[in-house]
This record gives sequence, structure tokens and C-alpha cells, in this order.
Amino acid sequence: MLTSAQIRSVVATALAEDAPWGDVTSDVFVPDAAVAAADLVAREPGVLSGIEVFTAAFALTDPGIGVEPLRADGERFDAGDVLARVEGPARAVLTAERVALNFTQRMSGIATMTARFVDAVTGTRARIVDTRKTTPGLRALERYAVRCGGGHNHRFSLSDAAMAKDNHLAVLTDAGIGLTEAIRVARTRLGHTTHLEVEVDRPDQIEEVLAGGVDTIMLDNFSVPELRDAVAQISGRAIVDASGGVTLDTVRAIAETGVDVISVGALTHSARAIDLGLDIRVSSPS
Repeated sequence: MLTSAQIRSVVATALAEDAPWGDVTSDVFVPDAAVAAADLVAREPGVLSGIEVFTAAFALTDPGIGVEPLRADGERFDAGDVLARVEGPARAVLTAERVALNFTQRMSGIATMTARFVDAVTGTRARIVDTRKTTPGLRALERYAVRCGGGHNHRFSLSDAAMAKDNHLAVLTDAGIGLTEAIRVARTRLGHTTHLEVEVDRPDQIEEVLAGGVDTIMLDNFSVPELRDAVAQISGRAIVDASGGVTLDTVRAIAETGVDVISVGALTHSARAIDLGLDIRVSSPS
């Protein structure tokens, strides 16, 4: 789950960016005593994510704003559904509106795309996971959104697990170090609880990697027949992670090869924001 500290940090930064010296428009056009009531309305179907972030954008702008969530993160919604209600000082509601919507639209877009991938592999053993291809500074929010859509998270950062990819292997090759040897040496340097994953882009690398002793082997840009053969070859000796250009059109066939994990960068780097709107009603002081 997202922590309150993570939410506060990200939202406070966004609010300061959007209104560094206040909201000039609301200050000059909206009466100081005006009160606003607003509905967060879905303009299209999707999966909700970010309702706590939405709430924080208003609370940090003015503690006098109340937000009543009507749907929970992870719930699916249809066009026209009211997802939350907001009420409070009109100036503050209008000041927080765009930041609140930006986060919720972005996170719900990621959750919605993730749910489509998860639905596409229903009935297989494969789990859909994200990658580190996230917006800098927003990783915690975006990866939480993946979980709202039914997906799972890969390592959160470079500090969480050892994962040797093609560029790491290129350095080893240039230094004349064999792949199996390098993995065995790496094992001696890692703590016993640290997960080790190695990426390969050719079938002939598989046995070398397995001989070194890995927890997960990532098959990068393998064709579907190559994936099927690789799963049979690995035969449970490591977790099998398929990656590289995975789309909604190809993910089912990949899952049916028997891989354990499918890494999908598109969940975070290519998700389209869901269209949500804040329909506001303002009452002026009598």
C-alpha cells in the first residue's frame, strides 16, 4: 500500500508546482466565502486508482475541504459513475482540482491497462508484472496503480535485487569473463536473501545461466516457439520471466507457453490517462 508520507511528499510537490504563489484566477474571480460541492465523474469505463491521492490534494490545499470516496481503489466503473464527492471553500477546491485529477486520471489509466493484461492471461499460470520504466518521482504511485489493476510489481529499485541485463553481460564478455563463472562469483557476494535474475536474449545462453545458479531467468524478445522450448528446457530450475515488446495482442500466446512471469513496461510508460471530470457547483455567500 501507499504510505501517507509517500502521498504527502508527491502531492505537496505537485501543488507547489501548480500554484507556487497562490491561484491568481480563483483569488480574483471567486468570492472568499463561496462554497463548492463537486462530483468526481467517470467519462469512460475503467479501474479506479489513486483515491487517497485525490483526497490528499484537497486536504493539503485546505483542511476544510471534505472528500467522500464512493468507490475504492481497484473497483471497476462505468461512464457516468460518480466516484467521489468533494465539498469545501470554493477557492481551495478550484486550486486543487487539476492536481487531484492529474494524479487520479494517470493512476486509473495504469490500473485500467493492467486489468486488461491480467484479464487477457486468465486461466494461465503467468502473472503480469511492471518494470522500472516509470515516471521519475512517481514510481510508488504508478506501481501501486499496477496492483490496483490486478498486476504485480517487479523489483522496486536497483537496491532490491540483483538483475544482470544485456549491458551487464556485454561488460563481462568484453572483460573475457564467462557467464557461468560471473554468476557464481556474484552469488558469493550477495546476501542469502537477495534474489538473482539474469536476462538472456539467445537460447544458447540458457544453460550457462542455469549452471551459475539463478533464481529467475528473463527471456528477452524470444519468439513464442522459443519461449515454449525454453520453458521445457528450464523445467522448473528457475522462475521464467518473459519480456520485450509485450502487447495485448501477444500476451495470451506468451502466457500459454508456460512462463511464470510476463514483464510489461507498457503498463507504466504507455498507459493513457482515464477521462475523469470534476463537476463543480458553487454557491455564493448570501
